[in-house]
Amino acid sequence: MFEEYENKKRKQVASMKSLMDYGMGILILLLGLFFLFRKKLGKIELNEKFPPDNIDIIFGSFCLLYGAWRIYRGYKKNYFK
Repeated sequence: MFEEYENKKRKQVASMKSLMDYGMGILILLLGLFFLFRKKLGKIELNEKFPPDNIDIIFGSFCLLYGAWRIYRGYKKNYFK
């Protein structure tokens, strides 16, 4: 009885963590895409104050990698190993 409760609780926690990983992964991927393609967005106020440079491309690439890893981690659900 107690083991069933623990398994159910563990499954719920894994589902919530997975959902959070999907959400954060998508947000981080979108942030990475923004930084990668910021030069091509045209006239936005951010580009006028802080012109795009190579650091934006590097940061955007890291965001894409980390966002993809978060989505993969949410897909695998290996939280309790």
